[in-house]
Amino acid sequence: MSEKRDLYEIGHVPPVGYVPREMYAQVIRPERFGEPMRAFKIEKVPVPDLAPDEVLVCVMAAGINYNNVWAARGVPIDVIKVHARGGDTTGFHIGGSDASGVVYAVGKDVTTHKVGDEVVIHCGVWDRNDPFVKAGHDPMFAPSFQIWGYETNWGSFAQFTKVQAHQCLPKPKHLTWEAAAAYMLVGATAYRMLMAWPPHTVQPNDVVLVWGGSGGLGSQAIQIVKAQGGIPVAVVSGEDKFDFCKSLGAKGCINRKKFDHWGMLPHWKDTAAYDKWTAGARAFGKALWDVLGDRRSPRIVFEHPGEDTVPTSIFVCDTGGMVVICAGTTGYNATVDLRYLWMRQKRFQGSHFANDEQAKGLNDLVIAGKVDPCLGEAFTFDQVPHTHQMMYENRHPAGNMACLVGAPRKGMKELPL
Repeated sequence: MSEKRDLYEIGHVPPVGYVPREMYAQVIRPERFGEPMRAFKIEKVPVPDLAPDEVLVCVMAAGINYNNVWAARGVPIDVIKVHARGGDTTGFHIGGSDASGVVYAVGKDVTTHKVGDEVVIHCGVWDRNDPFVKAGHDPMFAPSFQIWGYETNWGSFAQFTKVQAHQCLPKPKHLTWEAAAAYMLVGATAYRMLMAWPPHTVQPNDVVLVWGGSGGLGSQAIQIVKAQGGIPVAVVSGEDKFDFCKSLGAKGCINRKKFDHWGMLPHWKDTAAYDKWTAGARAFGKALWDVLGDRRSPRIVFEHPGEDTVPTSIFVCDTGGMVVICAGTTGYNATVDLRYLWMRQKRFQGSHFANDEQAKGLNDLVIAGKVDPCLGEAFTFDQVPHTHQMMYENRHPAGNMACLVGAPRKGMKELPL
């Protein structure tokens, strides 16, 4: 019988249930904060210990998201200082908030999962003893809520990750490891935005305007809207993305680069500037009507660019409709003409990731084949810095990205004991 190993190379995994002492991880340290290409570095670190409610997962593949571009740069928060405030003394950050993998160990209180389970992981974590959570409230509003692999350490850019048991959901059997790692963060975020804010949940025949339709969030939103019987219309940065969005179910697309009124609203007392902005917003609204072939306004606007687009989103949203936002990729100082909110009774709703029920709702759609992960490209583990650099420079492929960790491109290779 071969000697048990303390460390396995990337692309090789131990027999199911055997946990080595060390692992390789893509590590960020404060002295390397900056652009992702220099912030990430592969290091050997200990395999983490488990709390009673946690599960150790051997990571087969890890999804790529913008939150670890922020982590690499140390802005808008220093994640390592956040970890330290929670008692983490490692002095480093292992990111990654999406993963597929195999359960290798469970904490003593875990009854929902067992060694050998194939899982995907959602990134919402909270203290199970938080009084707010114990009272039955939505844990997304709990003081203890955090994003795994960003606000917490020991994320998916490593051979093993530790997660709370409730984060694990069944891996869709028809997906590769890399595809299964690519959808949960953006998909569950989109699901909560579109399905969790009654009465503004997607209903049959609802028009839904989806910003960034060819990106990770938008590609999931288009499919969720379609699955609910709605009519998604995508906004993209070029006509080369039209076919991709239509293939996902978009009724049609709008090329945002044909308009130049983006940015914060002019002051309402500056009549000339405000009138010019209004003309641009109306032209955008007409482009939406042209796609639909009908003078209908969106009941829901799926927002995440923020500063550049929020004024237009609120302008084109239907009377009594909702603009729902989960990010501000173009900036945070969005301006609003309040007259449209109170006179037309429009809703401006913030949204952040998803709870267990919503993550399951998204995963069920994937299992049923109604939502595809839209894996744009898969990369190797040593390309984690490269993938984040592409995202930082807005050069990433359409859809979602993932990096292989335990799984090589042609199946998982298991080493004997």
